[in-house]
Amino acid sequence: MADDPIVSEVRKIRDQLARRYNFDLKAIFADLRERQSSLGSRLVRRPRKAKAEPAAAPDRDCTALHPGR
Repeated sequence: MADDPIVSEVRKIRDQLARRYNFDLKAIFADLRERQSSLGSRLVRRPRKAKAEPAAAPDRDCTALHPGR
């Protein structure tokens, strides 16, 4: 399988970050959050989607619960 240059670049950067922060995920994410906050309005912020209401339970007298009635 041929190497994808984008995947190779992402892996290279991941390895650099891991070494820089001594493989500490909390430190890596703290750095990423700090850099993200410095971007300000360059980031796209989408509104959160409203969660769908759960489906209502069928009535007790529903024929789906008691087939053949």
